[in-house]
Amino acid sequence: MNLKSNYFSESALGVNLTPIMVKHNIRLKDLRGKWIAVDANNFLYQFLALIRLPNTLPLTAPDGTVTSHLTGLFYRTTRLIFDCGMGLIFIFDGKPPKLKEREIEKRHMLREKATREWRQALKMGEYEKAFSKAVMTSRLTHNMIQDAKRLLELMGVPYVQAPSEAEAQASYMAKRGDVWASSSRDYDSLLFGAPKLVRNLTIFGKEFLPSKMRFRPLKPELISLNEFLSKRGITYEQLIDLAILIGTDFNEGVKGIGPKTALKIIKEYGKIEDLPDRIRRHVWEDYEAVRKIFFEPNITSEYKTAYEKLREEELFAFLCDEKGFSKNCVKRAVERIKSSKIIAGQSNLEKWIADIN
Repeated sequence: MNLKSNYFSESALGVNLTPIMVKHNIRLKDLRGKWIAVDANNFLYQFLALIRLPNTLPLTAPDGTVTSHLTGLFYRTTRLIFDCGMGLIFIFDGKPPKLKEREIEKRHMLREKATREWRQALKMGEYEKAFSKAVMTSRLTHNMIQDAKRLLELMGVPYVQAPSEAEAQASYMAKRGDVWASSSRDYDSLLFGAPKLVRNLTIFGKEFLPSKMRFRPLKPELISLNEFLSKRGITYEQLIDLAILIGTDFNEGVKGIGPKTALKIIKEYGKIEDLPDRIRRHVWEDYEAVRKIFFEPNITSEYKTAYEKLREEELFAFLCDEKGFSKNCVKRAVERIKSSKIIAGQSNLEKWIADIN
């Protein structure tokens, strides 16, 4: 089967900080022994978008339910955790802030448009064009999320249900020192104060650019919030105002102001309140509410980070009998888990590092 399973989509959401970002390419082995809180919804969307059959349709179980996200989650997670020696903790989104409703509706409209274009391309037999549209049609349903949680439970991998934004929860856990870094394709973890952000957590990935109809290599990246702020000469509070000028998931930005211009403006004037009227009058009127989302996010301190025992028989029943996975493929992944030095119930980072080295 020719599955496009090693690719990411360019459809990262959140604030656009790419032109001013300070980041470093890293290798997976640099993350050995590190605990990382992963934005689970972000992770699953990547698999839904790009693990597809040659006819651009997603993988499905015998009962017709989509399994692309489970395929990616199971095989990549076993590689990253049990081969590369990382401690992954998955964080699932909860109820979004009310200010995100506009962005959610916008994404819905774009997805509906892409779905119409995808179906038309399929009808015409234009599979290359159909794939470029298919990556933008994915929808992560409640049942899909429940299946993903079930899979993690059977593997013994911990997850946290965030009360609101997963990136806010992951950043909180990183600030507490319960994990080493947050991981997401977006930069929003930095806005929530994550000390470190790992992007592009993939084994051997490429990024598909629908707008250019081509792939490009994709390497893991590490971003330090303090280094970024220091090199750009701004404070964390100013970063939030900079993001508001550009536009976030919770507000429209000022037309004509991109990352570089926003950085220049904030460095010159300091904060939104001190902007000249010619700029200030175009700023999202409820910017204080946006600030509050980042400064005072809705998170929980009630969570577990320990790994549990592999539930092998239940895992085979779930993946093979229910979801139609190949028993031989699942068996190889299970052997990988069983041969790992990760200890069930272990959450102490120093002890784990000592065990895997």
